[in-house]
Amino acid sequence: SSGINAEWPLRPGKRFDLMMGINTRGTYAVTQACLPYLKKSTHAHVLNNAPPLNMSPIWFKNHVAYTMAKYGMSMCVLGMAEEFRDYKIGVNAIWPATAIATAAVDMLGGDAMMNSSRTPAIMADAAYAMLCRDPAKFTANFCIDEEIMKEEGVTDLDQYAHCPGTPLSPDFFIGDSYPVPDPETGVSLGQKSAGGIGAMMDKFRPLLTPEVMHKTNIVFALNFGEGENWTFDMKDKGTISNNDDTPADVTFQMTEEVFLKIVKGEIQSTAAFMSGQMKISGNLMQAMQLEGLFKQMRTKL
Repeated sequence: SSGINAEWPLRPGKRFDLMMGINTRGTYAVTQACLPYLKKSTHAHVLNNAPPLNMSPIWFKNHVAYTMAKYGMSMCVLGMAEEFRDYKIGVNAIWPATAIATAAVDMLGGDAMMNSSRTPAIMADAAYAMLCRDPAKFTANFCIDEEIMKEEGVTDLDQYAHCPGTPLSPDFFIGDSYPVPDPETGVSLGQKSAGGIGAMMDKFRPLLTPEVMHKTNIVFALNFGEGENWTFDMKDKGTISNNDDTPADVTFQMTEEVFLKIVKGEIQSTAAFMSGQMKISGNLMQAMQLEGLFKQMRTKL
């Protein structure tokens, strides 16, 4: 997958060219190459795995290169649907409402993100349903997998859960159904949690055992705004401090309220990130691996 990259935002160069080449250029070139054969068909469809064109800045701010590549595919849908309309070729897009349990998701977020995903079966079933529709009438649509399944009369979406009972992580670009980010910080607005954050951190310190440090081996910071910063040194010191200047490998920016929800298990950290309630700077792959630590924090509340 050309979208897999631990660097966020993506640096220019070969990786940028690869992502743009596969997603945007590849979609355009392959569709044009297939066009002569599509014109001969009595039931011709083009179906792109591309998101709706959500222009909220939150979907550009942290990963503009990825957004450009995916939105290029979406623009192909928008343009080609009109270009091919006289040939009765349907051109549509499909996008998942949640994370999908693929090798790419496993690489990015490990078990935590896989467990909060649906299986690829929901995308396959939704795509089949779309491809069975009349291409002359069904074109220029940006469809969400679960909405297509509901239109088809499927009411049991739990059958698609990779790990039944685990809260699902929303996918990128579906932000209209989730909290709107603060335009200044990119983090959803919220109130501070009741009680002192320092007292909560005192409960978490016993978790930084040598075994956990050896397994994690990173320094991460929590930024709650208004100068409230906490550093977890799980590389050298084994400390949790609000006056540590050690450079962080990963920084999480969110409200105390959102942090408490993550620790309590009311929302997955991946879901908080994808819905704009949490901002991450640094190595995204390392950030996703901290879900296990957040689960251990839950036992100390």
